[in-house]
Amino acid sequence: MSDFAKALEALRPQLLKFARLQLRNPEWAEDAVSETLLAALERPQAFAGQSQLKTWLIGILKHKLVDQIRSRRREISITPEDDQDLDDALFMPDGHWREAPQDWGDPEAALRQLEFIKVLEACVEHLPGQQGRLFMMREWLELDTEEICKVLSISPTNLWVMLHRARLRLRECLQLNWFAQPLQRS
Repeated sequence: MSDFAKALEALRPQLLKFARLQLRNPEWAEDAVSETLLAALERPQAFAGQSQLKTWLIGILKHKLVDQIRSRRREISITPEDDQDLDDALFMPDGHWREAPQDWGDPEAALRQLEFIKVLEACVEHLPGQQGRLFMMREWLELDTEEICKVLSISPTNLWVMLHRARLRLRECLQLNWFAQPLQRS
């Protein structure tokens, strides 16, 4: 096995974790990662060394994930959810916060912390239904509204409502599991 192939295989678990978070289906994630590694092995000369190998592979994987979503879009069910209770719990009728969010400090510094990323991933995994997938497509894969709506056959309005709900749930999850208990972390 070549050094390049060994390096690819060493990155497989990280790629698989990223793919599972996006697709929420272990078999689809495995397919996307396998296709990514195969593409890299077929054209190792395409890696020019201008970035880290992991960064290059994530770029390939993003395209494979979109391909998986497109090919399996009929298998993805979109279920409307009533999040009115969540909105009522967080906002007053005039749209202002019932309780102002705590100061999160420097979000850039928190994002760099591995522990924060683990909590964020767990929060994303626990988003209901389609919300986690949409959040990942928009924020991590950086797909635009038109592309997401086309892939999932939803309206832009529906997309924005679900993204809003996902962000509210993520805020609540992070508030409870990260920002509210800073003394428990080392």
